[in-house]
Amino acid sequence: MTDIFTVLNVIRIFAVATTAFFVALIFTPFWTKFLHRYRLGKQIVRSDTAPIFSEMHKKKVGTPTMGGVIVWFTVLVLVLGFFWASRVWPDSLVANLNFLSRGQTWVPLAAMMVAAIFGFIDDLFGIMRIGPGGGGLRMRDRLIMYALVGAGGAWWFYYKLGFDFINIPFLGDWVIGWWYIIFFVFIIVASAFSANETDGLDGLVAGIFLTMFGAYAAIAFDQGKIDLAILLSATMGALVAFLWFNIYPAKFFMGDTGSMALGTMLGVVAMLTNTPLLLIPIAIVFIMESGSVIIQMTSKKLRGKKIFLSTPIHHHFEALGWPEMQVTMRFWVINAVGAIIGLIIFLVDSKIPPISFF
Repeated sequence: MTDIFTVLNVIRIFAVATTAFFVALIFTPFWTKFLHRYRLGKQIVRSDTAPIFSEMHKKKVGTPTMGGVIVWFTVLVLVLGFFWASRVWPDSLVANLNFLSRGQTWVPLAAMMVAAIFGFIDDLFGIMRIGPGGGGLRMRDRLIMYALVGAGGAWWFYYKLGFDFINIPFLGDWVIGWWYIIFFVFIIVASAFSANETDGLDGLVAGIFLTMFGAYAAIAFDQGKIDLAILLSATMGALVAFLWFNIYPAKFFMGDTGSMALGTMLGVVAMLTNTPLLLIPIAIVFIMESGSVIIQMTSKKLRGKKIFLSTPIHHHFEALGWPEMQVTMRFWVINAVGAIIGLIIFLVDSKIPPISFF
């Protein structure tokens, strides 16, 4: 029989998610007007190095970017609003919606906000055509910045929370000592940059984030990390409102300030729930996207030839003649299936004892 506390927690999750949706929906017209007023639009800077991409997307030049602000700003407003309410009216119903907690949401929120600021700066540089080729920050600088975010999170997890192990499904927790720090940084950088690679078609990365955060919200809920589940649900609520305007034809794009921030938070959540290896099925499209770029670059270096018509791989399918929305929806389906598989693996693994070889 379901206990009353479980029911109340489910109500909290849906209440915060619904609130996030409406807050984002109300905020969107104001932010959109701001983006149009100051002409903060997308620029195409790959005409020489990626002619196929440039030709397919030249019609999108000038479309407002940095729409990802809608998502993280909404989450930040709810976090601060409900926290303030819990202090001013500690016995009220609104106070029970507070989900800011040291052990569950501090680090994901902090990582998301720092990554959002870095992404915002990168977006502005790109709009103003500052940087190599007018494309914003150099890749080396971006790698260093997000590696520092990962290092900060790794330090907190390793020294403050006592994490020095990772879970291998069906085999249990494996202690890896100080290698945990390196692994943590890798997960954060990989998830952030994979999100950025995936953000190339209208609605693509937002829909994929919905399936991934949905899977991790269920995992967090099963682990008793209710505040973390609420944080993910709030993010999902804001993403739904964002996606309402971002599906084809997009009114605005997410930009680095959104994709890098949410990708960074995804990596932190995977580490906090001790399920980083479940990113393989849950973030399967991210792996496909980054994998295609790595394969393409390696092939061009070693063979002097391309394997794909254009990368990341969603552009390859575009170049083959698939309509943009068809690519987006098929990738949504692929990632939804991957998220379900990851969730099933977690639930089965959590209900059976680890396999022992000794």
